[in-house]
Amino acid sequence: MFPVARAALNLTARGIQHTAVRQAHRKYEPNFHDKYGNLVLLGGAAVFTAVWGYVFTQAGIEWGLSPVGRITPKEWRE
Repeated sequence: MFPVARAALNLTARGIQHTAVRQAHRKYEPNFHDKYGNLVLLGGAAVFTAVWGYVFTQAGIEWGLSPVGRITPKEWRE
């Protein structure tokens, strides 16, 4: 079984080497992320900022972050 496994690994490694050599000789072509990645990132950041800016300023949500005046002590029960 060991020679079969070694042969299989050798074929796998050889296939990876051939693929690497083939890709090294190809001319680099920019993909979608290279072309539009920064634009998509900036667009997402703008939408994120706009939505949360609206929520914080216009939605009228009372956040109630301070517990002052909301917590009242109760009588101790014996």
